Amino acid sequence: MFDFKEIRKELHKNPELSDYEKKTSSIIKKNLEFYKPDEIITGIAGYGIIAMFDSGRPGPSILLRAELDGLPINEENDFLYMSKNIGVSHSCGHDGHMSILLGVAEKLNVEKKNFYGKIYLLFQPSEENAKGAKRVLEDPNVKSIHFDYVFGLHNLPGFKKGAIVLRRDIFAASSKGLIIKLKGSSSHAGHPEDGNNPVFAMIDIIRGLSDISEEFNSLRNKSLITIIHVKLGEVSFGTSPGDGIVMATFRSIDEEIMELMSDKSISIIEKNSNKYGLKFEINWVEIFPLLINNNSCVNIIEKSAKENKLDIVFVDEPFAWTEDFSYYTQKFKGAFFGLGSGLNHPQLHNTNYDFPDEIIPIGINIFLQIIGEITIKECKK
Repeated sequence: MFDFKEIRKELHKNPELSDYEKKTSSIIKKNLEFYKPDEIITGIAGYGIIAMFDSGRPGPSILLRAELDGLPINEENDFLYMSKNIGVSHSCGHDGHMSILLGVAEKLNVEKKNFYGKIYLLFQPSEENAKGAKRVLEDPNVKSIHFDYVFGLHNLPGFKKGAIVLRRDIFAASSKGLIIKLKGSSSHAGHPEDGNNPVFAMIDIIRGLSDISEEFNSLRNKSLITIIHVKLGEVSFGTSPGDGIVMATFRSIDEEIMELMSDKSISIIEKNSNKYGLKFEINWVEIFPLLINNNSCVNIIEKSAKENKLDIVFVDEPFAWTEDFSYYTQKFKGAFFGLGSGLNHPQLHNTNYDFPDEIIPIGINIFLQIIGEITIKECKK
């Protein structure tokens, strides 16, 4: 008997950061073996796992995905299954997403006569740092597989528990991280004129990036630049620093606006580095493309939700957060949707967040209904 609550609590107690999901992967593999998939492939893009269930009959190949990784956030809950790893927690709900997919595995094990084709359950590493999906698609074990459909979900606080949250076309924003390294020269704090402190260049660059954000956010909603980290030298009261770092996140629902913001930012960095006689280095990291849904797949999710008598919410605007599931929908026909986790539930990435167990069966059933809508109804035509 599948005890999703106990499995989720075990996963919740043992969160691991992106690229380091070794124990999480082991827990998933142990449970998957109990549900007897036709094939289990480990080591996908690191610690990822794919479980394949083959109906033995011709039909489509469908990929469903959950994420393995936690976040570098210290949990502030006080229940017995809170994170054992200081500074790491499942404050995005990936423990719940994994439990949902394990529940799908249990059902597929006993319902092979009720679908056609092949179902692939992907437990993906490294979603939070935008590396996982891209690596999965480049993995030799995956490159040879063509998926006819791909589906993923994410729990969403602020929406009624169990509600299915949909949007056609663009579902979530694109984003990327910018790391700016400035190099001057250090000197004695009593003689700063003997060195080149990058502090004033950093101030002007931060001000310039903020001006760009204000300009484009007023032109196009959800296009913005957020300064997320600044470092100047080391803590030494006798030293005028010579090195500085500025980090920012760029976010947009329009790729053209994203490029314009990027180009303007590079110009500001170059201008101020030259003005203050500094060397500079620019690196773009954690690149999440726009998450664009296939509308016919959105229709399938909507129909599946209606069959399960679930509340359906179509949102007017794309979400400002990002998801590396976008790499899959760039290549395959698919869609991403939300699963409401409660109107007053703590928000994602909050220190008090905990995935609500009540919505796990709903997630299982909606995925199974999607499989049924595609394989049973399509293949029986």
